[in-house]
Amino acid sequence: MKFKLYQMNVKIAFLNGIIKENVYVEQPPGFEDYKFPNHIYKLKKALYGLKQAPRSWYERLSTFLLETNFERGKIDLTLFIKRVDEHILLVHIYVDDIIFGSTDSSICKGFASIMQGEFQMSMMGELTFFLGLQIKQMENGTFISQSKYCKEVLKKFGMNTAKEASTPMGTSCYLDKDESGIEVNQTMFRGMIGSLLYLIASRPNIMQFVCVCACFQANPKESLLTTVKRILKYLIGTACFGLWYPPGASPSLIGYSDADYGGCKIDRKSTIGNCHLLGSSLVSWHSKKQACVALSTTEAEYIAAENCCVQILWMKQQLEGYNIFLNHIPLKCDNTSAINLTKNPIMHSRKKHIEIRHHFLRDHIKKGNCEIEYVNTKHQLADILTKPLAKDRFYELRRELGILKIS
Repeated sequence: MKFKLYQMNVKIAFLNGIIKENVYVEQPPGFEDYKFPNHIYKLKKALYGLKQAPRSWYERLSTFLLETNFERGKIDLTLFIKRVDEHILLVHIYVDDIIFGSTDSSICKGFASIMQGEFQMSMMGELTFFLGLQIKQMENGTFISQSKYCKEVLKKFGMNTAKEASTPMGTSCYLDKDESGIEVNQTMFRGMIGSLLYLIASRPNIMQFVCVCACFQANPKESLLTTVKRILKYLIGTACFGLWYPPGASPSLIGYSDADYGGCKIDRKSTIGNCHLLGSSLVSWHSKKQACVALSTTEAEYIAAENCCVQILWMKQQLEGYNIFLNHIPLKCDNTSAINLTKNPIMHSRKKHIEIRHHFLRDHIKKGNCEIEYVNTKHQLADILTKPLAKDRFYELRRELGILKIS
């Protein structure tokens, strides 16, 4: 069954909200009532700029949807689900924008008609652009990219005519504060980082490098600016790359967890990365520096697996809203010592310094929510989220994660 997404926009959305509290406003200057110039107005409905307006609008909209046999998502409260026989209708709310889709086009038409009868709506048609994301829905899959935004960023910082780079960062590049280096324009540097952070929404392959550079925004130096420009140079040749989602993915979830022990050369904290695939499609990714210094590779990998387990549990609950119930979800780790640590509670010498909160991973493995498995480093997809890689290895993982260029 073909699942198509559509978009509609609510006109003057916040004015639809009903105010429950007593809110009074002054009469607008120049529009006072000539009979009662000193009176004030009591609001019945929300106004733009009123702090209660977003909540009032959401309550009005959610109440209407629930009255028309929708179910609210248990995890994501802006998601509403309606089942009609063997078909499903999904509705996602983002302020005054509504994204909806179904396996039956007639259900979508019916929903649009109902919404337009209740609110002033403008139908935007098939979803093609949303929050800077370009969505291309095709017969053989869906492609999400930010090519337009990427080209605008390159032009903004004068990098659109620069020489291309094959990878975002060299394998021998280790950043530090460079206290003796030449200072650069802080506003420009932060603008570059901010622009790149938004690009991560469709380009997880640059996430780790952008996050590393973001740690030096307080006092950027010329050497750091050169590193950020290297990322932009990589984007020149890959501006049209994005995430590819083929149809007919099996309802199976799998997580990959990895850690680069002592990856930060300044404070020797480890970098952890994890990604999650639904079927063969990448749906979640994460990269960050650990909060404390790990005393061993085992500890770093163990805590990384714990972070991956947290996301697995959240996604497991989310999928239950779609009637997809999963247990023993595979969590792939390439460190056998960390895997053994989840199975052997008597290894005191190796785990006595690890905070208790990290051991909940072992509890959820016992409950059958997830199942930690060994994966060879060669097939560790989260490797791209923890450290700079050689060109061939970087291209291989990029392709396996579904980060492609679709003409």
